[in-house]
Amino acid sequence: MTDHLPILLLLSPLFGALFCVLFGKGDSKNSWIVSMISLGISSMLSVCLLLKVLSLKAGSFRYRMGGWDPESSGYEVGIELRVDILAALIVLAVTLVGFINTIYSKTRVPAEVGEKGPFFYALIQLLIVGLCGIIMTNDAFNLYVLIEITSLTSYALIAMGNRRAALSSFNYVIMGTIGASFYLLGVGYLYIKTGTLNIDDIHTYLENENLWTSQSIIVAFILIMLGVWTKMALFPLHGWLPNAYSYAPSMTGTFMAPLMTKVMVYVMIRVMLWLFGADFVYSEDSIWGELIVWMSVVAIVAGSFLALARSDIKKMLTYLIIAEVGYMVGGAWLVNENGQGDLAGLDGLAGAFYHILSDAAMTFCLFIAASIVIIRTGESRLNAFDGLFRKMPLTMIGFTIGGLSMIGLPPTCGFFSKWYLIKGGIESGHWEFVAALLFSSLINAVIFFKIFERAYFGKIKGIKEEVSVADIDMIPAGGIKSVPVSMLIPLFISALSILILGIMNKNLFSWIRNALEMING
Repeated sequence: MTDHLPILLLLSPLFGALFCVLFGKGDSKNSWIVSMISLGISSMLSVCLLLKVLSLKAGSFRYRMGGWDPESSGYEVGIELRVDILAALIVLAVTLVGFINTIYSKTRVPAEVGEKGPFFYALIQLLIVGLCGIIMTNDAFNLYVLIEITSLTSYALIAMGNRRAALSSFNYVIMGTIGASFYLLGVGYLYIKTGTLNIDDIHTYLENENLWTSQSIIVAFILIMLGVWTKMALFPLHGWLPNAYSYAPSMTGTFMAPLMTKVMVYVMIRVMLWLFGADFVYSEDSIWGELIVWMSVVAIVAGSFLALARSDIKKMLTYLIIAEVGYMVGGAWLVNENGQGDLAGLDGLAGAFYHILSDAAMTFCLFIAASIVIIRTGESRLNAFDGLFRKMPLTMIGFTIGGLSMIGLPPTCGFFSKWYLIKGGIESGHWEFVAALLFSSLINAVIFFKIFERAYFGKIKGIKEEVSVADIDMIPAGGIKSVPVSMLIPLFISALSILILGIMNKNLFSWIRNALEMING
């Protein structure tokens, strides 16, 4: 049974999407129940998958679809899934965020998308199928297919919003298509040179034939990186992201913001280490590291300044995501050879991966809190926070935990992930990256403490007392009338996850670093 965990994990939300449409006609509550069951099963399977990987001495295992065995068949073809500790952690994050976000969506789906509710739940689960498939696939072309599945579902989910959602979705389509085309062209170059699409086989062929200096391979690397950077919204390829997340339905934004860019950062790390290999990426003769670290520095500074200049809550948070992408990209490229054949700055790479998890938790918490504030105050600008603590204290506590983590204060996970990134920057001698991280943290402090001042000491603004018919699961008398329980529970789970990830940082970092050392070894 445990041998089939990867495929079962994909099948659960896939069938869930089908049943959401079949059983949800005329009543989105049925779709919500189906979604809760399927994503609950997926979450449990992802926990089992992580436990299985942790129990293996090899630290990873492969699952071949249909029992395909290349050694007996003689053909290097077939669909293969590969799961290690890194993949298992990201899959767990995806499924848990999906499950918790479904709780949040209980009242928001009827209120924001109405009769399209069954299709919303189906699309969310298809998106989870795509994200989990991206993380586990060991085939370069199937990776492209799964990226497109996530993109197509994302376009539809964003377009369900109001105001400028359709236009924002269209802009995303354009940029997403360009990014996917870059990636596919790069894979085409690799296939021409190697004759295979299996990621491990491509790496082995490149290593055995010593093709690291081949112009075709270099072009393939550049094209794939450009495609992945576009998908993750690395500055200045970020143009699609602010409007897409801001104008999407609130339950779409709360799901996509914590996951989409982070999964693509994982794809970048996967391509770097599994596909091309550390010897190619981190070679002493390579210019990649220096150039891309400086690109990440620009992304961090630009994203921070753009966030500081915004008065719209969600726009501000989306630009902070752009800065956070710079954190992760820079951390992944801090590694370099120290002249003795060993790698320096490995803490930076491990810190980048740890930051994927911590930033997912932080962003999830902040987007849920921001959505609650916007929904209940009717205001998306920062003045919505004036005196908010006295009117919505629970929401503000959740937002405060997320904000403190984004600044980087202990014991939140944001502090530890930044610490590991700074440590990696010092080890590798990239002081410009260290300076950018400290500068960004200072900007974050200015942004969030300004909000805290408004919320805790500002004058009270009016709160919508009228709620939609859908918002019926309110807190009992004596509580805050304006916030449904189904929205507060996900907020506090996400806030608690920030603290748990911070407390467990040593164990998580140790798992991540050991997995990376095994890959490099």
